[in-house]
Amino acid sequence: MRKTSTSTSSRAAKFTFADFLKVGAERLRLSVVVGVDRLSREIEEPMVNRPGLALTGFFDHFAWGRLQLFGNAEIAYLRSLEDGERLSRIRSLFEHKASCVIYTNGHKPRRDEVRVAEEAGAIVMTSAFKTRELSHNSAFVFEKLCAPKTSLYGTMVEVCGIGVLFEGDPGMGKSETALGLIKRGHALVADDLTCIRKDVATDTLYGSSSESTAGFMEIRGIGIMNVANVFGINAVRGEKRLQLVVTFKRLKDIEGEIDRVGQRRLFTRILGVDVPHAIIPVSEGRDLVNLVETAAQQQKLIIAGHDPVGELSERLRRRADVALSKR
Repeated sequence: MRKTSTSTSSRAAKFTFADFLKVGAERLRLSVVVGVDRLSREIEEPMVNRPGLALTGFFDHFAWGRLQLFGNAEIAYLRSLEDGERLSRIRSLFEHKASCVIYTNGHKPRRDEVRVAEEAGAIVMTSAFKTRELSHNSAFVFEKLCAPKTSLYGTMVEVCGIGVLFEGDPGMGKSETALGLIKRGHALVADDLTCIRKDVATDTLYGSSSESTAGFMEIRGIGIMNVANVFGINAVRGEKRLQLVVTFKRLKDIEGEIDRVGQRRLFTRILGVDVPHAIIPVSEGRDLVNLVETAAQQQKLIIAGHDPVGELSERLRRRADVALSKR
C-alpha cells in the first residue's frame, strides 16, 4: 500500500488559526475582529480556556497557549471595572502571552479593547454561540485537526453502507470499478488519492477526498467528470468510515497463492489500526464491480457477527456426525 507523508501524533499535527477557522467554519461560526493578518500563527495548545482568575491578576498556572473565552461572567466582570482598570486587565492577559480571545454569547469588543488587542498583536474573534456550546464544538474541531492522518493512493467508495478502499497498480481498473458501483447506486468518497484520518477515541479510520478533487473522477478515454453533476448529489460522500481494503492484483501474479475458501482472514495496518483486507484477482472478463459489491456485502455480514466459513464447517461437522451415528 503506497502512502504519502503521515502525521502520527497529535502534536506532530501542527496547525494555525487559519486552519482552525477553516475546519470549524460551520460548527463554530467565528468572525475575526482583530488579527486577520496573524492567522498564519500556530496554535500552541489545542484547547479553550476561561481566564476568570487571570482577569483578576492571578496568573499562576495560567493556560496562555489556549484560546481564551470571554463569556458572560468575564464580560460582566470587565464591564464592572473603571475603563483604565478594564483595559489594564486585558492588556495584562496579552502580556502573559495569550494570543487569542474569543467573545462569546454575541458580545463584541469595545473600540478601546480592539485598540489594546491591535497594540499587543493579538487575535480577537466573536461568536454568537453560548460559551459552553463554543467550548464543546471547539473540542470536535481540535480533535479533527489533531487526528493522525495519512494519504493513500487508492479509490474509496461507499458500498452497501461501508467504506471500501480499493488499490492496485495503474491500469487495474480502480476508477472504472468505482464508476460502475456509482451507477448501481453506491457513492464516491475519493478517486485516486484518499485522505485517511484516525479517530483516536474509537480507534477507527475515516476516508475522504482532498478538497481540490472532492467529487471529481478521472476516467481513461472520457476525462475528468463531476460525479454529482452526472449522477446527482447522492452519488458523493464527504467522509466515510473505512471498513474494508480491496487490492486488485493480476491473476497471473498471484496464481497459486489465492485462498479460495477464505479461511485465512487478511488485514492491513493503517495508522495502527487493522483493517479487513481482500485480494481480488484481475483477469479478462472478471466483473470487478460485482466482486467488490459482493465483498462489501460479505464484510457487512462479518461485522454483524456472521462467519460463513465457520458456519459451513459446523454444518459439515454435524452431517459427518449424523453419518457416523448411522453406521
